[in-house]
Amino acid sequence: MLENNEIIRKCGNRIKEIRQQNNMTQAQLAEKTELSVPYISHIENGRKYASFMTIIKIAENLGITVDQLLYGVQTNYKFDYESDIDLIMYDCTPLEKEKIFKTIMFIKKLIRE
Repeated sequence: MLENNEIIRKCGNRIKEIRQQNNMTQAQLAEKTELSVPYISHIENGRKYASFMTIIKIAENLGITVDQLLYGVQTNYKFDYESDIDLIMYDCTPLEKEKIFKTIMFIKKLIRE
């Protein structure tokens, strides 16, 4: 089981990654959520705890569910893992992305056999 600090750090990392994928600055997210830029920065860096209502505001403004924000995956929807795969591949080189894609396709084929 993850410790509280690990959960907070991972959640902050997800906020930052998804915000960047949405081409949104900390200032833009702060404005949309009515929070301060330093507070957004502290949440993203795991230095501050966010209240439940703050987590809801952030998730809504990033266009994701609270489950996706807290845990990375929500298993009740058809496209559950797409954002997680995007996050994994976010900083990969084109060659790494190709290898990951081929690995996924190979595993899919194995599962269906």
